[in-house]
Amino acid sequence: MKPIVILGIFVADTAYRAERQPKMGETILGTSFVLGPGGKGSNQSVAAAMAGGRVHFITRLGADAFAEIAQATWAKAGVVPEVKVDHDSYTGAAYIFIENATGNNAIIVAPGAAGRVSVQDVEEKADLIRSAAIFVTQLEQPIPAALRALEIARAAGVTTILNPAPAATLPDAMLALCDYVTPNESEAEGLTGLPVTTVEEARTAAAALLAKGVGAVVITLGDKGALYHDARQSVHVPVISAGPVVETTGAGDAFNGGFAVALAEGRDVIEAVRFGCATAGISVTRPGTAPAMPSRAEIDALLAR
Repeated sequence: MKPIVILGIFVADTAYRAERQPKMGETILGTSFVLGPGGKGSNQSVAAAMAGGRVHFITRLGADAFAEIAQATWAKAGVVPEVKVDHDSYTGAAYIFIENATGNNAIIVAPGAAGRVSVQDVEEKADLIRSAAIFVTQLEQPIPAALRALEIARAAGVTTILNPAPAATLPDAMLALCDYVTPNESEAEGLTGLPVTTVEEARTAAAALLAKGVGAVVITLGDKGALYHDARQSVHVPVISAGPVVETTGAGDAFNGGFAVALAEGRDVIEAVRFGCATAGISVTRPGTAPAMPSRAEIDALLAR
């Protein structure tokens, strides 16, 4: 099977829980701390590798302890890192404050080296991108790098997936390079200016994205599953539950990783959406993002129920 090549970022998530945020100049005691791997591209790479894909991940890291966490995460999952070590920067990190009483959060992301992923970085990996069955990217690294990678993939006949997260205004020419665009509800709203709160509204937004030149649209709908929409069919795939929901962070990354694997294996597109939904359905029953990604055996078992 040809590889899945993913361009994106890694950040170390540093999550602190406390009763409240400190005021300026104040020190308070927290109730817990968790350090773990994050970043959409990295999470999607782990999800795809755990689901059975041959995955190469293109990114930048610093030369520091957080880079070691990234490398250990990928080694455990079976991801092949295609990393440029940036000695003039640092591995990205996110400060996440979580309020004990409500679970509400406040986040600061410092992308570091990953925020410096360049068009030149992409050009250096052009042959790898051309060799892929599937190419996947998001919008956490600089958009010019994502655009160039999509151009290289499309010119080589590689199937392209854009997960447009975080939401951003994109030129139609970039969307036209995408075989599949996979926004969630809020990202679909951001791309189209249309409300997306129901399946029917998702269908309308998906049609608007097709009009911009996208090949097909998959809008992930949380506990409502996902909507697949192209010029020939519009299919709502219900959520595939694996048990009580513990944490939804990373569910979209799980979906994208699973979806890419199923497409790389030549599955029918609706089956690929179901495979992605099953991957996400398991991931939300566990805490964390990359550590919550299920194995291929777990996904197959859920789909066989």
